[in-house]
This record gives sequence, structure tokens and C-alpha cells, in this order.
Amino acid sequence: MNTKQNKMKWYQSINIKIVFVIVVLIVFALQIIGANFITELENQLLESHKQDRQTQSDFIETSAAPHMLAIQNNRQDSEEFLSAQSEINALLNDFSGRGNISIQMITPSLIIVGTSDRTEQAVNNQRSNDAEARQAVLTAETITSEYRDAETGDRRWKMVTPVYAEAESDQLLGVVVLESNIETVYEQVKEISFIFVQSSLLAIAITILLGYVLSREIVTPIIAIQESTKKIADGDYSINLQNDSQDEIGQLTASINELALDVSSAQESIDQERRRLDRVLIHMSDGVIATDRVGKITIINDAAREILSLSKGHAEGQAILDILDLNEEISMSDLYKEKGEDHKLSIGERFIDLKFSIIESEMGFIQGIVCVLHDVTEAENIERDRKSFVSNVSHELRTPLTSMRSYVEALNDGAWKDEKIAPQFLSVIQNETNRMIRMVSDLLQLSRMDAGTEDFEKELIDLRALFNFVLDRFDMMIQSDESKNFVIARKIIPDQVWIEADQDRMAQVLDNILSNAIKYSPDGGTITASLSLKDDDVLLSIRDEGMGIPKEELPRVFSRFYRVDKARSRAMGGTGLGLAISKDVVVEHGGKIWVRSVLNQGTTFFVSLPCEQLEVLEEDDWA
Repeated sequence: MNTKQNKMKWYQSINIKIVFVIVVLIVFALQIIGANFITELENQLLESHKQDRQTQSDFIETSAAPHMLAIQNNRQDSEEFLSAQSEINALLNDFSGRGNISIQMITPSLIIVGTSDRTEQAVNNQRSNDAEARQAVLTAETITSEYRDAETGDRRWKMVTPVYAEAESDQLLGVVVLESNIETVYEQVKEISFIFVQSSLLAIAITILLGYVLSREIVTPIIAIQESTKKIADGDYSINLQNDSQDEIGQLTASINELALDVSSAQESIDQERRRLDRVLIHMSDGVIATDRVGKITIINDAAREILSLSKGHAEGQAILDILDLNEEISMSDLYKEKGEDHKLSIGERFIDLKFSIIESEMGFIQGIVCVLHDVTEAENIERDRKSFVSNVSHELRTPLTSMRSYVEALNDGAWKDEKIAPQFLSVIQNETNRMIRMVSDLLQLSRMDAGTEDFEKELIDLRALFNFVLDRFDMMIQSDESKNFVIARKIIPDQVWIEADQDRMAQVLDNILSNAIKYSPDGGTITASLSLKDDDVLLSIRDEGMGIPKEELPRVFSRFYRVDKARSRAMGGTGLGLAISKDVVVEHGGKIWVRSVLNQGTTFFVSLPCEQLEVLEEDDWA
């Protein structure tokens, strides 16, 4: 008799289920009790608060009626009017602070004749803009409302009560406007609710503890069986459980004993096949993943783990579409229908070809899928670089060629006869030709560097002297060209700095960076050239005050054919290869080159090279 036992999750334990059911019942009961209790409590507290305010308002109405009648029958400047108003203010002051925020007495003509706030006595004899007071005067009915204070956010309860001359009289003498802080009631309810929640949590905790103790007594025999089955799952098939009963647990024990014998025989056969398969998979350079019929991974080799950056033991049992992150693109049913359709996967900067094959039984039933992962990153990058290179070179060559063709056609059409125009056209053609020659030379140099055939004649040179020489040459160029108005500021240490380098190539790097600084510096700007020592390296920097480079473009600065301002660079004869060449030269010399830039403030290029001797100097010693 063969039985199949699935791995039990913690929440499927009978022990947990018993505790869970008890806790759910307790929580459900507490929820019903708590909801009814809190709702009823809140209603009673609110009603009590409102009744207290109603009692106070009725008392004020009764006490203030004679004074309101005196106010109605006398002028504002009369002694009787002022005396009655004083009595009303005194009466309202007696009720201030009893949970009331504000109490006002208002006449039928909406004139305030009394207030409980001593700091607002100036509102007396002023006209009220209270909408509820106006409504109460018009309808001669009590008006109540609840609102939130705009400043504090607290809830307020407002009651406007008419004041009559006598209890059964229809003569309206005014209204009492009473505002109270009802937020205290809600706070009280909240505090009681918090206490109830704490008590409920304590009750639940005690219930969990008692329920767990009770359930452990029930499931102890099952735990013994569970431990035995774990040993079987771990490969120990020598289990022989004692069977002392004939109930369901006893029958389960007998089945497990029989299962251990059957699995032991089958596992030996499977282990032999797996060992042979593992040897094949280990030596494969391509990744291989095999799944069961529902798409759960059963086999994955080291190559696949390396491609997918998975730790050992992480992928087994997981869904293959989750591991490959293809859930949004395809489903398992699509894979079964396609029966071998290929897909592509992008992992960071890597490109992987996925080839799926269906595993079928002799009867034609699908038993799983095999996926082969082939890393085609290098091929994809080569193809991408090839397309990008062809596109860039084609574009860069087409621009000057198009310009040259236009001028040649113009000369061919007779412009060569014009003594003023012809030399200008020929000059443009010559400049475009020189530009193409420079670009081809740069491309050849990059090609030699990529192939490792570029010869560097390295020798011990004084970088300080070379840097000053290049700067002197640019100073002379700036002085001889009246259209340029730049200043080159130097911050260079006074001592010699010896490095092992190809002098011509390092001069080319400095030329490229300084040329860019001049191209992109505004008229009258300052270019700052610095040379200093840092640890075991010499640090060279060139800063301009130009338009800067956008932050998102900085990673592409040293790419081939990259330009921040393409139109301006072409107009100045740039090929977009100078910085790419500079980076390769600096790296070849064991150094680093990087850039920092702030948009519309300027750009600074840094070059760090290893030097033969170091001497840390103070900034005051700089030239």
C-alpha cells in the first residue's frame, strides 16, 4: 500500500488550528461585545452632555428673561438697560468654564447684549453674524449643530435656545447661544475603548496560552508520527513505528512503515539515475532547469544558478516563471502549447536565450519542462556596438561629405569664377576634409588601442613641466586670437612630479581636455588648471565655467561620438572621440579619469596617475 505525504506547513498543524479556532471565537465575541458597548457608551455620554447643556440653557433662559425684558423696554444708554446687561453678563460668567466655551445672549434684532468671555466684552451691543442665531429668531425654535473648530480641530456642540417673556408667552425676548467642547466626550470614549482593547488583547493572549496547552495534549501522538515521517523524508528509511492501537492513528502508523520500505527501494534507483544526470549537468557551460508538470523547479545546474545569480538551494521548489521573471509575458499553458518556443531574458546587462522543451511520458502526458539558458551577452554587445559604430561613423562622415558635395556642386556650376566666393568655398572643403582626416586618424588610434597594437613609448617625464608647456601653448593661442577672451589660472605645485608615461600621448590627453574647456567656456571665463599630489598619485584637474553637463549625461561623457551640444561641437570641428581616446590613454598608463559637473556652472575633469615620488605640500606653496 503506497501513500503520499505532503510537507505540512506550520499553519496546517492541528495544534495551530485548535488554537486558531478558539482565538477566532474569542475575538469574534469580543468584537460584538466591544462594538455594542462602545457605541452605546458613546451615545449615552453624548446624550448626557447635551442634556446638561440643555439644563444650563433652560436655567439661563429662565434667569435672563426679566433682564432681557428690561433691555427690550429701555434704551441702550439708560440706567435700566445697563443694569440689566450687567446682570446678564454676570449670569453668563457664572456658567463659563463648566464645559462651555462660549455663551452669548442675543436680542431678536441680533444685537449681542451679553457674553461669558470676559476678554470679548467689546462684542456687547454689536450685531451678531451667527447664522444659527438668525435662524432661531426667525423660527422661534431651538437650533443645535455639531462642527469642528477650524483652529484646533476639536468637535464643538452648539445650541441656540429662544428666550420668552414667560413660560407660556409668545413674546420672543432673544436667544441664548451656548457652545461647548464635545471633544472631551469623544476623548473619554477613546480612552475607554483603549482600555477595552488592552483587556481584550490580554484575554486573547491568555486564551492562546491555554489553547496551546490543551491542543498539545491532543496532538502529541500525531507529533511522534510527524517526526518519523521527517526522518523518512531526510532519507532514513529504517523507521519502524510502534503500532499499539487500531484506530485511525494506528492505521496511519502501519501505512508509514510500509511507505518507508517502498520509498527505500525506489530511492536507490532514483539516486543512481540522478548521479549520472548530475555529472552531465555539472560539466555543461549552459544553464539547465527542469520542472515538474506544474512548473516547480526540480533540477537546476550551477551554470543556471550563476546566470540567474541564485544561491544554492534557493531555486528548487520555486515556480520557473517566478525565477525567470516571465509571469507577465507567458504562462505555463502557453509553454505547453508552444512546445519548444524560444524566448529572450534580460538580466541587468546580460542577455540570455531561453530554449524550452516539453517532457512527455510514453502515453503523451506532460511531465514537465526543460529550459536551457544560453548567455548571448557578448554576441549581443558586439552586435549593438557594431550597429552603433556603423551608425555613428556613417552620420559623422555624411555630414562633412554632404557639405563638401554642396560646395563642389556650387563650384562646378560656376562659382569657381567668382574670386571672392571660390576661396571661401575651397576653404570650407579643406576644413571638412581635415575634419574627416582627424576623425579617421582618431578611429584608427582607437582601433589600435582596442586591438592592443598601439605602441606606447613610455619614459620617465616631468608631468609638471609637460603640463606647463601645454598651458603655455594654449596661452599663446588665446593671446594671438583676438576673438578669444579667456584666462587660464594655474594652481601647480612647485616641485617636479615624475611619472612613467608616453609624453606625446599624455600631451594629447591634456590637449583634448583643454580644447573642450575652451570650446565650452563663455567669453571672459576663467579656466583653472591644477596639479597636486595625493597619497601615491598625482592629481591633475582642469575646470571651466561653461554650460556644464546634465547629471544624467555624465556616464556617457567618455563614450565614442558623444557630445553634450552636438551642433556646437560640429561647428567647432569636434569628432566626439577625443575624450574616449583620453580615457584609453589614461587607463593604459594605470590611471583614472573622471568628471564632475554642475549645470550652468561649469565642468571639472580629473586625471589621476601613479607617480614615482611624492611630496605633500601646503596650498600656500603653489605657483
